[in-house]
Amino acid sequence: MYSKLCRWLARSCMWLGIAGIVALIAAVSWQVFGRYVLNNTPTWAESLALLLVLYVTMLGTAVGVHDAGHIGLESLLVLVPEKVRNKIEILIHLLVGLFGGAMAWGCAELATSVWSYRLPTLWISEGWKYIPATFSGVLIVMFSIEHIIALAQGREVEPCWS
Repeated sequence: MYSKLCRWLARSCMWLGIAGIVALIAAVSWQVFGRYVLNNTPTWAESLALLLVLYVTMLGTAVGVHDAGHIGLESLLVLVPEKVRNKIEILIHLLVGLFGGAMAWGCAELATSVWSYRLPTLWISEGWKYIPATFSGVLIVMFSIEHIIALAQGREVEPCWS
């Protein structure tokens, strides 16, 4: 049940990331059109594009952890015995989960500390810049736990794209 939830979350993040890329392309295209055709650069387009880059990147990072698409030490792990390999993989997922937890905590603190400030061109809170990293950190913790459970059960986590 937990794996199904994690897979659904990862797949949802993947689709949100795709939608974010489409919105990013639209914002940059509008900015270029405004600058070179209308000779009136829309100031909000650049701020929106930067914000969308944060969301797309952080969603992609969480999906990468779920699908084990991050950089690993696989060449070293194939040289060690199976029992040792499982322990090292669990340690790796624990460390990734700790990093995700620290990222979620730190970015949540940053978001609350700047929530009263506004992005002048978008008229939204400055805290929205830290929400994607907070959300991604929580997902990284969840996906790391999923990998640890799967390793303990002797199975693999099914990628969200399959």
